[in-house]
Amino acid sequence: MDFLSIFPGLQLFTQIDATIGITRVFLILLGFLLCYLGYKEILEPLIMIPMGIGMAMVNAGMFMMPDPSNPEVHKVGTMFLNSMLTDPKAIIDGVQVYFLQPVYTFMFSNGLIACLVFIGIGVMTELDFFIANPKLSLLLAICAELGTILTFPIATAMGFTANEAASIAIIGGADGPMVLFASLQLAPHLFVPIGIVAYIYLSIVYAGYPYLIKLTVPKKIRGIAMSEFEIKEVSSTEKIAFSLVGGTVLCLLFPVASPLFCSFFLGVIIREAKMARFKRVTEDVILYGATMFLGFTLGCLLSADVFADPKMFKLIVLGFIALFISGIGGLIGGWIAYWVSRGKINPLMGVAGVSCVPTTAKVAHKCAQEANPAAFLILHAMGPNIAGVITTAIIMAVYVTMVPKWTF
Repeated sequence: MDFLSIFPGLQLFTQIDATIGITRVFLILLGFLLCYLGYKEILEPLIMIPMGIGMAMVNAGMFMMPDPSNPEVHKVGTMFLNSMLTDPKAIIDGVQVYFLQPVYTFMFSNGLIACLVFIGIGVMTELDFFIANPKLSLLLAICAELGTILTFPIATAMGFTANEAASIAIIGGADGPMVLFASLQLAPHLFVPIGIVAYIYLSIVYAGYPYLIKLTVPKKIRGIAMSEFEIKEVSSTEKIAFSLVGGTVLCLLFPVASPLFCSFFLGVIIREAKMARFKRVTEDVILYGATMFLGFTLGCLLSADVFADPKMFKLIVLGFIALFISGIGGLIGGWIAYWVSRGKINPLMGVAGVSCVPTTAKVAHKCAQEANPAAFLILHAMGPNIAGVITTAIIMAVYVTMVPKWTF
Protein backbone atom coordinates (compact mmCIF):
# COMPACT_ATOMS: atom_id res chain seq x y z
CA MET A 1 0.00 0.00 0.00
CA ASP A 2 1.29 3.45 -0.92
CA PHE A 3 2.19 5.31 2.28
CA LEU A 4 0.79 8.60 0.93
CA SER A 5 -2.63 7.00 0.42
CA ILE A 6 -3.06 7.22 4.20
CA PHE A 7 -2.96 11.03 3.80
CA PRO A 8 -5.11 11.91 0.75
CA GLY A 9 -4.44 15.65 1.14
CA LEU A 10 -0.70 15.09 0.72
CA GLN A 11 -1.20 12.44 -1.95
CA LEU A 12 -3.07 14.97 -4.06
CA PHE A 13 0.20 16.82 -4.76
CA THR A 14 1.31 13.77 -6.79
CA GLN A 15 -1.99 13.63 -8.69
CA ILE A 16 -2.43 17.22 -9.87
CA ASP A 17 -0.58 19.65 -12.09
CA ALA A 18 2.41 21.35 -10.43
CA THR A 19 0.88 24.80 -11.03
CA ILE A 20 -2.24 23.85 -9.09
CA GLY A 21 -0.08 22.37 -6.33
CA ILE A 22 1.96 25.55 -5.99
CA THR A 23 -1.22 27.64 -6.06
CA ARG A 24 -2.65 25.43 -3.32
CA VAL A 25 0.35 26.07 -1.04
CA PHE A 26 0.25 29.80 -1.86
CA LEU A 27 -3.42 30.05 -0.88
CA ILE A 28 -2.82 28.21 2.40
CA LEU A 29 -0.09 30.73 3.24
CA LEU A 30 -2.29 33.61 2.05
CA GLY A 31 -5.01 32.39 4.41
CA PHE A 32 -2.52 32.50 7.28
CA LEU A 33 -1.55 36.04 6.27
CA LEU A 34 -5.14 37.27 6.10
CA CYS A 35 -5.82 35.85 9.57
CA TYR A 36 -2.72 37.62 10.91
CA LEU A 37 -3.57 40.95 9.26
CA GLY A 38 -7.13 40.68 10.57
CA TYR A 39 -5.92 39.80 14.06
CA LYS A 40 -3.62 42.85 14.05
CA GLU A 41 -6.57 44.92 12.70
CA ILE A 42 -4.52 46.02 9.70
CA LEU A 43 -7.38 44.61 7.62
CA GLU A 44 -11.02 44.27 8.67
CA PRO A 45 -10.99 41.36 11.17
CA LEU A 46 -14.71 40.54 10.91
CA ILE A 47 -14.21 39.52 7.28
CA MET A 48 -10.52 38.65 7.00
CA ILE A 49 -10.20 36.19 9.89
CA PRO A 50 -13.09 33.92 8.79
CA MET A 51 -11.99 34.28 5.15
CA GLY A 52 -8.38 33.41 5.98
CA ILE A 53 -9.43 30.36 8.00
CA GLY A 54 -11.65 29.12 5.19
CA MET A 55 -9.04 29.79 2.51
CA ALA A 56 -6.26 27.94 4.36
CA MET A 57 -8.30 24.94 5.39
CA VAL A 58 -10.26 24.39 2.17
CA ASN A 59 -7.01 24.23 0.20
CA ALA A 60 -5.44 21.95 2.79
CA GLY A 61 -8.54 19.75 2.65
CA MET A 62 -8.49 19.08 -1.10
CA PHE A 63 -8.33 15.42 -2.19
CA MET A 64 -9.54 13.00 -4.84
CA MET A 65 -13.14 12.27 -3.86
CA PRO A 66 -16.04 10.44 -5.51
CA ASP A 67 -18.57 12.55 -7.36
CA PRO A 68 -21.81 12.52 -5.28
CA SER A 69 -23.89 12.01 -8.45
CA ASN A 70 -21.59 9.28 -9.82
CA PRO A 71 -19.49 7.59 -7.09
CA GLU A 72 -17.42 5.66 -9.63
CA VAL A 73 -15.89 8.91 -10.90
CA HIS A 74 -13.23 10.56 -8.73
CA LYS A 75 -12.18 14.19 -9.05
CA VAL A 76 -10.46 16.90 -7.01
CA GLY A 77 -12.79 18.32 -4.38
CA THR A 78 -13.31 19.12 -0.72
CA MET A 79 -15.86 18.31 1.96
CA PHE A 80 -16.72 22.01 2.27
CA LEU A 81 -18.94 22.84 -0.72
CA ASN A 82 -19.26 22.74 -4.50
CA SER A 83 -20.34 26.01 -6.09
CA MET A 84 -20.61 24.43 -9.55
CA LEU A 85 -23.73 22.39 -8.79
CA THR A 86 -26.73 23.53 -10.84
CA ASP A 87 -28.87 20.46 -11.44
CA PRO A 88 -31.56 20.15 -8.70
CA LYS A 89 -30.72 16.48 -8.04
CA ALA A 90 -27.00 17.27 -7.80
CA ILE A 91 -27.73 20.11 -5.37
CA ILE A 92 -29.81 17.80 -3.14
CA ASP A 93 -27.00 15.23 -3.21
CA GLY A 94 -24.48 17.97 -2.46
CA VAL A 95 -26.43 19.23 0.55
CA GLN A 96 -26.04 15.77 2.05
CA VAL A 97 -22.29 15.64 1.38
CA TYR A 98 -20.78 19.14 1.72
CA PHE A 99 -21.21 20.78 5.11
CA LEU A 100 -21.41 24.36 3.78
CA GLN A 101 -23.60 23.50 0.80
CA PRO A 102 -26.87 24.40 2.60
CA VAL A 103 -25.42 27.82 3.51
CA TYR A 104 -24.26 28.46 -0.06
CA THR A 105 -27.40 27.13 -1.74
CA PHE A 106 -29.94 28.85 0.50
CA MET A 107 -28.07 32.08 1.33
CA PHE A 108 -25.56 32.87 -1.42
CA SER A 109 -26.96 31.63 -4.72
CA ASN A 110 -30.18 33.61 -4.21
CA GLY A 111 -28.63 36.80 -2.76
CA LEU A 112 -30.10 36.32 0.73
CA ILE A 113 -26.73 36.87 2.42
CA ALA A 114 -26.47 40.33 0.82
CA CYS A 115 -29.95 41.27 2.02
CA LEU A 116 -29.21 40.14 5.59
CA VAL A 117 -26.08 42.30 5.67
CA PHE A 118 -28.08 45.22 4.28
CA ILE A 119 -30.66 44.93 7.06
CA GLY A 120 -27.80 45.16 9.55
CA ILE A 121 -26.27 48.15 7.76
CA GLY A 122 -29.66 49.89 7.85
CA VAL A 123 -29.95 49.37 11.60
CA MET A 124 -26.51 50.98 12.06
CA THR A 125 -27.20 53.92 9.75
CA GLU A 126 -27.79 57.48 10.88
CA LEU A 127 -29.70 59.42 8.21
CA ASP A 128 -29.63 62.93 9.73
CA PHE A 129 -27.00 64.59 7.51
CA PHE A 130 -28.27 62.91 4.35
CA ILE A 131 -31.86 64.08 4.90
CA ALA A 132 -30.72 67.54 6.00
CA ASN A 133 -28.29 67.95 3.04
CA PRO A 134 -29.43 65.62 0.25
CA LYS A 135 -28.02 67.69 -2.64
CA LEU A 136 -24.49 67.79 -1.22
CA SER A 137 -24.61 64.13 -0.22
CA LEU A 138 -25.83 62.99 -3.64
CA LEU A 139 -23.34 65.21 -5.51
CA LEU A 140 -20.44 63.64 -3.66
CA ALA A 141 -21.85 60.14 -4.06
CA ILE A 142 -22.36 60.56 -7.80
CA CYS A 143 -18.76 61.71 -8.23
CA ALA A 144 -17.60 58.70 -6.20
CA GLU A 145 -19.28 56.39 -8.73
CA LEU A 146 -16.62 57.26 -11.31
CA GLY A 147 -14.94 53.87 -10.90
CA THR A 148 -18.26 52.04 -11.20
CA ILE A 149 -18.83 53.74 -14.55
CA LEU A 150 -15.35 53.84 -16.10
CA THR A 151 -14.36 50.28 -15.15
CA PHE A 152 -17.13 48.92 -17.39
CA PRO A 153 -15.52 49.95 -20.73
CA ILE A 154 -12.05 49.09 -19.37
CA ALA A 155 -13.21 45.56 -18.51
CA THR A 156 -14.83 45.06 -21.93
CA ALA A 157 -11.59 46.24 -23.56
CA MET A 158 -9.74 43.56 -21.54
CA GLY A 159 -11.89 40.82 -23.06
CA PHE A 160 -14.78 40.42 -20.63
CA THR A 161 -18.36 40.20 -21.85
CA ALA A 162 -20.75 43.06 -21.11
CA ASN A 163 -22.40 41.12 -18.27
CA GLU A 164 -19.03 40.22 -16.74
CA ALA A 165 -17.73 43.78 -17.12
CA ALA A 166 -20.80 45.25 -15.42
CA SER A 167 -20.54 42.89 -12.45
CA ILE A 168 -16.82 43.72 -12.10
CA ALA A 169 -17.48 47.46 -12.36
CA ILE A 170 -19.75 47.35 -9.30
CA ILE A 171 -16.61 46.74 -7.22
CA GLY A 172 -16.01 50.49 -7.68
CA GLY A 173 -19.01 51.17 -5.46
CA ALA A 174 -17.11 49.49 -2.60
CA ASP A 175 -20.28 47.84 -1.35
CA GLY A 176 -19.66 44.13 -0.76
CA PRO A 177 -23.28 42.90 -0.65
CA MET A 178 -24.00 44.90 -3.80
CA VAL A 179 -21.08 43.23 -5.60
CA LEU A 180 -22.33 39.78 -4.61
CA PHE A 181 -25.89 40.59 -5.68
CA ALA A 182 -24.79 42.01 -9.05
CA SER A 183 -22.45 39.14 -9.89
CA LEU A 184 -25.16 36.57 -9.09
CA GLN A 185 -27.52 38.40 -11.45
CA LEU A 186 -25.10 39.13 -14.28
CA ALA A 187 -22.18 36.67 -14.14
CA PRO A 188 -22.84 33.82 -11.69
CA HIS A 189 -19.88 31.87 -13.11
CA LEU A 190 -17.60 34.67 -11.83
CA PHE A 191 -19.40 35.09 -8.51
CA VAL A 192 -16.63 33.42 -6.49
CA PRO A 193 -13.55 35.28 -7.84
CA ILE A 194 -15.39 38.63 -8.00
CA GLY A 195 -16.65 38.22 -4.43
CA ILE A 196 -13.19 37.30 -3.13
CA VAL A 197 -11.44 40.17 -4.94
CA ALA A 198 -14.09 42.65 -3.82
CA TYR A 199 -13.93 41.78 -0.13
CA ILE A 200 -10.14 41.66 0.02
CA TYR A 201 -9.96 45.09 -1.61
CA LEU A 202 -12.74 46.50 0.59
CA SER A 203 -10.69 45.51 3.62
CA ILE A 204 -7.68 47.26 2.13
CA VAL A 205 -9.66 50.48 1.56
CA TYR A 206 -9.27 51.50 5.21
CA ALA A 207 -5.49 51.22 4.92
CA GLY A 208 -5.11 52.49 1.33
CA TYR A 209 -7.40 55.50 0.97
CA PRO A 210 -5.56 57.61 3.59
CA TYR A 211 -2.47 57.60 1.34
CA LEU A 212 -4.58 58.76 -1.61
CA ILE A 213 -6.05 61.52 0.56
CA LYS A 214 -2.63 62.72 1.75
CA LEU A 215 -1.37 62.83 -1.84
CA THR A 216 -4.25 64.98 -3.09
CA VAL A 217 -5.37 67.14 -0.14
CA PRO A 218 -2.97 69.44 1.80
CA LYS A 219 -2.93 69.03 5.59
CA LYS A 220 -4.40 72.47 6.25
CA ILE A 221 -7.42 71.74 4.08
CA ARG A 222 -7.80 68.21 5.50
CA GLY A 223 -8.29 69.86 8.88
CA ILE A 224 -11.35 71.94 7.93
CA ALA A 225 -13.80 71.31 10.78
CA MET A 226 -17.01 72.24 8.90
CA SER A 227 -18.21 73.97 12.06
CA GLU A 228 -20.50 76.21 9.99
CA PHE A 229 -22.40 73.14 8.80
CA GLU A 230 -24.54 72.28 11.76
CA ILE A 231 -26.27 68.95 11.52
CA LYS A 232 -29.94 69.74 11.75
CA GLU A 233 -31.93 67.48 14.00
CA VAL A 234 -34.23 65.23 12.00
CA SER A 235 -37.04 63.54 13.90
CA SER A 236 -37.56 59.79 13.86
CA THR A 237 -40.94 60.40 12.22
CA GLU A 238 -39.24 62.17 9.30
CA LYS A 239 -36.67 59.41 8.95
CA ILE A 240 -39.33 56.69 8.96
CA ALA A 241 -41.42 58.61 6.42
CA PHE A 242 -38.38 59.16 4.21
CA SER A 243 -37.40 55.48 4.43
CA LEU A 244 -40.89 54.24 3.67
CA VAL A 245 -41.58 56.61 0.77
CA GLY A 246 -38.04 56.68 -0.59
CA GLY A 247 -37.68 52.90 -0.41
CA THR A 248 -41.02 52.36 -2.13
CA VAL A 249 -40.17 54.80 -4.95
CA LEU A 250 -36.75 53.21 -5.49
CA CYS A 251 -38.32 49.72 -5.61
CA LEU A 252 -40.86 51.04 -8.13
CA LEU A 253 -38.15 52.53 -10.36
CA PHE A 254 -35.54 49.79 -9.99
CA PRO A 255 -37.32 46.51 -9.14
CA VAL A 256 -34.28 44.29 -9.76
CA ALA A 257 -32.60 45.96 -6.77
CA SER A 258 -35.76 46.04 -4.65
CA PRO A 259 -34.57 43.27 -2.25
CA LEU A 260 -31.57 45.41 -1.31
CA PHE A 261 -33.57 48.66 -1.02
CA CYS A 262 -36.21 46.91 1.08
CA SER A 263 -33.61 45.29 3.36
CA PHE A 264 -31.72 48.54 3.92
CA PHE A 265 -34.75 50.68 4.70
CA LEU A 266 -36.24 47.92 6.87
CA GLY A 267 -33.12 48.20 9.02
CA VAL A 268 -33.40 52.00 9.16
CA ILE A 269 -37.06 51.82 10.23
CA ILE A 270 -36.27 49.24 12.92
CA ARG A 271 -33.70 51.68 14.29
CA GLU A 272 -35.89 54.77 14.15
CA ALA A 273 -39.04 53.04 15.41
CA LYS A 274 -37.12 52.16 18.59
CA MET A 275 -37.85 48.46 18.12
CA ALA A 276 -35.25 47.46 20.68
CA ARG A 277 -35.65 43.68 20.43
CA PHE A 278 -35.53 43.68 16.63
CA LYS A 279 -32.57 46.05 16.70
CA ARG A 280 -30.65 43.86 19.14
CA VAL A 281 -31.32 40.68 17.14
CA THR A 282 -30.46 42.40 13.85
CA GLU A 283 -27.17 43.86 15.09
CA ASP A 284 -25.93 41.06 17.34
CA VAL A 285 -27.20 37.99 15.48
CA ILE A 286 -28.23 38.68 11.88
CA LEU A 287 -25.52 41.18 10.87
CA TYR A 288 -22.56 39.56 12.61
CA GLY A 289 -23.77 36.03 11.87
CA ALA A 290 -24.17 36.87 8.18
CA THR A 291 -20.77 38.59 8.15
CA MET A 292 -19.07 35.56 9.69
CA PHE A 293 -20.63 33.12 7.20
CA LEU A 294 -19.94 35.57 4.37
CA GLY A 295 -16.22 35.75 5.08
CA PHE A 296 -15.85 32.05 5.90
CA THR A 297 -17.82 30.82 2.89
CA LEU A 298 -15.98 33.13 0.47
CA GLY A 299 -12.68 31.83 1.85
CA CYS A 300 -13.85 28.23 1.40
CA LEU A 301 -14.86 29.01 -2.18
CA LEU A 302 -11.33 30.11 -3.12
CA SER A 303 -9.71 26.78 -3.85
CA ALA A 304 -6.58 26.46 -5.98
CA ASP A 305 -8.45 25.59 -9.17
CA VAL A 306 -10.54 28.78 -8.90
CA PHE A 307 -7.51 30.97 -8.24
CA ALA A 308 -5.62 29.43 -11.17
CA ASP A 309 -8.31 30.67 -13.59
CA PRO A 310 -6.57 33.04 -16.08
CA LYS A 311 -9.31 35.62 -15.47
CA MET A 312 -8.32 35.94 -11.81
CA PHE A 313 -5.32 38.22 -12.48
CA LYS A 314 -7.45 40.51 -14.65
CA LEU A 315 -10.06 40.68 -11.87
CA ILE A 316 -7.39 41.66 -9.34
CA VAL A 317 -6.21 44.48 -11.63
CA LEU A 318 -9.72 45.68 -12.45
CA GLY A 319 -10.79 45.62 -8.79
CA PHE A 320 -7.90 47.92 -7.92
CA ILE A 321 -8.68 50.21 -10.86
CA ALA A 322 -12.36 50.45 -9.90
CA LEU A 323 -11.74 51.41 -6.27
CA PHE A 324 -8.86 53.76 -7.14
CA ILE A 325 -10.91 55.65 -9.74
CA SER A 326 -13.88 55.84 -7.34
CA GLY A 327 -11.63 57.32 -4.66
CA ILE A 328 -10.30 59.88 -7.14
CA GLY A 329 -13.84 60.70 -8.30
CA GLY A 330 -14.97 61.20 -4.70
CA LEU A 331 -12.08 63.55 -4.00
CA ILE A 332 -12.82 65.49 -7.19
CA GLY A 333 -16.39 65.91 -5.93
CA GLY A 334 -15.01 66.97 -2.55
CA TRP A 335 -12.81 69.62 -4.16
CA ILE A 336 -15.76 70.91 -6.19
CA ALA A 337 -17.81 71.23 -2.98
CA TYR A 338 -14.85 72.97 -1.30
CA TRP A 339 -14.55 75.56 -4.07
CA VAL A 340 -18.30 76.15 -4.40
CA SER A 341 -18.64 76.62 -0.64
CA ARG A 342 -15.57 78.88 -0.61
CA GLY A 343 -13.62 76.63 1.69
CA LYS A 344 -16.36 75.69 4.13
CA ILE A 345 -16.70 72.03 3.05
CA ASN A 346 -13.85 69.62 3.73
CA PRO A 347 -12.86 67.80 0.47
CA LEU A 348 -12.46 64.59 2.47
CA MET A 349 -16.23 64.36 2.46
CA GLY A 350 -15.91 63.13 -1.13
CA VAL A 351 -14.14 59.92 -0.11
CA ALA A 352 -17.10 59.08 2.11
CA GLY A 353 -19.23 58.98 -1.05
CA VAL A 354 -17.58 55.64 -1.85
CA SER A 355 -20.28 53.55 -0.25
CA CYS A 356 -18.36 51.20 2.01
CA VAL A 357 -20.56 51.90 5.07
CA PRO A 358 -19.22 53.10 7.46
CA THR A 359 -15.57 52.46 6.53
CA THR A 360 -15.01 55.36 4.12
CA ALA A 361 -16.80 57.78 6.48
CA LYS A 362 -14.38 56.64 9.19
CA VAL A 363 -11.44 57.15 6.81
CA ALA A 364 -12.52 60.75 6.13
CA HIS A 365 -13.00 61.39 9.86
CA LYS A 366 -9.68 59.81 10.84
CA CYS A 367 -7.67 61.77 8.23
CA ALA A 368 -9.36 65.03 9.27
CA GLN A 369 -8.64 64.35 12.96
CA GLU A 370 -4.97 63.71 12.21
CA ALA A 371 -4.76 67.16 10.64
CA ASN A 372 -6.99 68.91 13.19
CA PRO A 373 -8.29 67.19 16.35
CA ALA A 374 -11.24 69.61 16.35
CA ALA A 375 -12.42 68.37 12.95
CA PHE A 376 -15.18 65.91 13.81
CA LEU A 377 -16.45 64.77 10.41
CA ILE A 378 -17.98 61.37 11.07
CA LEU A 379 -21.58 62.57 11.30
CA HIS A 380 -21.20 64.84 8.26
CA ALA A 381 -19.48 62.07 6.29
CA MET A 382 -22.35 59.64 6.87
CA GLY A 383 -24.49 61.76 4.51
CA PRO A 384 -22.53 61.01 1.32
CA ASN A 385 -21.81 57.53 2.67
CA ILE A 386 -25.52 56.68 2.73
CA ALA A 387 -26.07 58.47 -0.58
CA GLY A 388 -23.34 56.24 -2.02
CA VAL A 389 -25.31 53.13 -1.07
CA ILE A 390 -28.31 54.47 -2.96
CA THR A 391 -26.39 55.60 -6.06
CA THR A 392 -24.47 52.30 -6.25
CA ALA A 393 -27.73 50.36 -5.98
CA ILE A 394 -29.24 52.47 -8.76
CA ILE A 395 -26.25 51.91 -11.08
CA MET A 396 -26.31 48.21 -10.26
CA ALA A 397 -30.02 48.07 -11.11
CA VAL A 398 -29.40 49.86 -14.42
CA TYR A 399 -26.61 47.41 -15.28
CA VAL A 400 -28.71 44.36 -14.37
CA THR A 401 -31.71 45.67 -16.33
CA MET A 402 -30.01 47.10 -19.41
CA VAL A 403 -26.67 45.36 -20.00
CA PRO A 404 -28.11 41.92 -20.90
CA LYS A 405 -30.07 43.70 -23.70
CA TRP A 406 -26.96 45.29 -25.19
CA THR A 407 -25.08 43.69 -28.05
CA PHE A 408 -21.48 44.51 -28.97
